[in-house]
Amino acid sequence: MGSTLIASETELRSRFGTVHTLATTKSRPALDVHSRRFIALSPFLVISTANAEGKADVSPRGDPPGFVQIVDDHTILIPDRPGNNRLDTMANIVANPNVACLFFVPGFEDTLRLNGKARITEDETLLRHCGVNGKQPKAGILITIEEVFLHCAKALKRSKLWHDDYKQNRSQMPSIARIILEQTCEGGVNEKEAAAAEIDVESDYRTGLY
Repeated sequence: MGSTLIASETELRSRFGTVHTLATTKSRPALDVHSRRFIALSPFLVISTANAEGKADVSPRGDPPGFVQIVDDHTILIPDRPGNNRLDTMANIVANPNVACLFFVPGFEDTLRLNGKARITEDETLLRHCGVNGKQPKAGILITIEEVFLHCAKALKRSKLWHDDYKQNRSQMPSIARIILEQTCEGGVNEKEAAAAEIDVESDYRTGLY
């Protein structure tokens, strides 16, 4: 197996063609009118972080379009919403500020990539525009932009992510509550506990989003 592994960037690049000029020149150090508009239309992003040792993590963030606040051309703010309190993303940011984001817009097959340095803020002035249903976030992820650019549509075209005929029926897998119970209960799943857990999860989805 060792002989089939590529161990250096030089070796890697020798296997592929020359980078297209547009692929290198499209990278911008700040937001422009197009990246601002893309972020304003986006209801969903994924954010990648790593801890001090480099162990990586990726986490979804979602809200109505425009939930990511554009502070200025060099800064964005992602509000934090109630979750499971693992705090993987924010704990990583405290240890290592390097982050990357990928923004999606339903129906768009291109995406927006953004890289930068992040901090956790409790600044009420910054967070006051982030309330939903009368509830303000406790904190937000403030990102200083280092690089932003549009990513071509090939991946989403191949995946047909937005095509209705590619949507899967959720009944093809158990509920998330049952899956976690099956993964963690060595003696088997208690059906009453599973039913109660599923009710709790659905209730939290209805009342605990904000």
